[in-house]
Amino acid sequence: MILKFLRLFKILRVATRYGLDEIVISGLNVPRTARLIDRVVFWRDISAPRGVRLRMALEELGPIFVKFGQVLSTRRDLMPPDIADELAALQDRVPPFDSDLAIAQITLALGAHPNELFASFDRVPVASASIAQVHFAVLRDGKEVAVKVQRPGMKKAVDEDVALMGVAANLVERLWPESRRLKPREVVGEFDKYLHDELDLMREASNASQLRRNFSNSTLLMVPEMYWDYCSSSVIVMERMHGIPVSQTERLVAAGVDMKKLSSDGVEIFFTQVFRDGFFHADMHPGNILVSIAPDSFGRYIALDFGIMGTLNDYDKDYLSQNFLAFFRRDYKRVAEAHIESGWAPKSTRVDELEAAVRACCEPIFDRPLKDISFGQILLRLFQTSRRFNVEVQPQLVLLQKTLLNIEGLGRQLDPELDLWKTAKPYLERWMGEQVGWRGMLERFKAEAPRYAQILPQLPRLVHQALEKSADTHEHDRALVHILQAELRRTNRLLAFVAGIVGVTAVTVLAIQVYLHFPGWQ
Repeated sequence: MILKFLRLFKILRVATRYGLDEIVISGLNVPRTARLIDRVVFWRDISAPRGVRLRMALEELGPIFVKFGQVLSTRRDLMPPDIADELAALQDRVPPFDSDLAIAQITLALGAHPNELFASFDRVPVASASIAQVHFAVLRDGKEVAVKVQRPGMKKAVDEDVALMGVAANLVERLWPESRRLKPREVVGEFDKYLHDELDLMREASNASQLRRNFSNSTLLMVPEMYWDYCSSSVIVMERMHGIPVSQTERLVAAGVDMKKLSSDGVEIFFTQVFRDGFFHADMHPGNILVSIAPDSFGRYIALDFGIMGTLNDYDKDYLSQNFLAFFRRDYKRVAEAHIESGWAPKSTRVDELEAAVRACCEPIFDRPLKDISFGQILLRLFQTSRRFNVEVQPQLVLLQKTLLNIEGLGRQLDPELDLWKTAKPYLERWMGEQVGWRGMLERFKAEAPRYAQILPQLPRLVHQALEKSADTHEHDRALVHILQAELRRTNRLLAFVAGIVGVTAVTVLAIQVYLHFPGWQ
């Protein structure tokens, strides 16, 4: 209890030193004289912008608060732009923990000392973050691996700090009515779930395995293989990847990497993950991306760190496809209708008003050179519009927006002339043609055919049983039930007839194929 009190006292002291209480006071009806007294009493300089002060306070409070700031930076639908931009600059710079602790953690998690598990183990970590650090090693069979080890005591520290964040969020919501729009308790709850997911390294390993399977035949992206015999919730062992960090553009150019192709490949990888798989790497900042210069995989991206992944279901992808199609056609009315039909905008929203707001956001981009168009800024302005119309922004789309901003920034770093719109549009049009056209319908029918084949023969029987049950409770409906049952018997005979026709047709087609391919059988 004493330790919790001391931790809370430190949080309040740091918040006061950086004038974070001033941000709250500015939202209250507090006289200017009281604000001046507040500054003099606590002897502090709050001339720096509020976003800068918030970032510095989070860095001083430690790695879990840094993580919280990073998550807040993704909620541009809730955060003011100046704060979101500043929090996006937060870096996970954490000193490594003692190698003896890492070895003890590995021994506990995998049941053997690293000297027994590996042919060699490098005690000096190559990377360190708030949740875990990474050591290089070599397996007994000679394979080079990276060993990710969770920091000892992380769960306890996370639980305690998140609990204090919850108390602070509740306090802010009570004192500052305007903060309710920012949903502080909801944001802390989202962070709690996100952080506990990241604490389970087996979850990260399974994410990597899924992404690797999705790109198994790709010539654009490489994902390390997970060695499951050496994986647990606190330690995972994966294939060691060799490459140049994507941020080191001078080295990439010197190695002969085609920067324009690398930039456009990054866009295609992103949209492939989103629209083909509905499963995307949601933390694609430069620190998590390498570029291979090995002869057999030259110029291919290498993805690392799979703790944060985004998912989109068919409904999300359908919503996005409708919106993109409408954007390409400048059909802003359809964009507004899609938001209301999906339930993300209140049913009472006037279509014409939302249409006008979306037009104001998007129309200017069509009157500027394509290379000057920013997808990220379009999304940001749409999020700002969404606040005005009380549009409920889905968490998975917030992750998508965050990732798109990362991709756009990375692409422009690699190729300043990158035209994200022009690069993405053909891919999106092709994907939407496959999804909403005849080809998409046939693919969906093929995917659902086994289920239809199982359900259709049972359908008459199930309807028959439902009708009998209905007749038991409604005596006066029995005559109608008898008529419907007779119709069902005729339907059964019709289904049998159709099945026979299909069978005969299949046999005929097979005979024709045999005849054409083996003319000697004539």
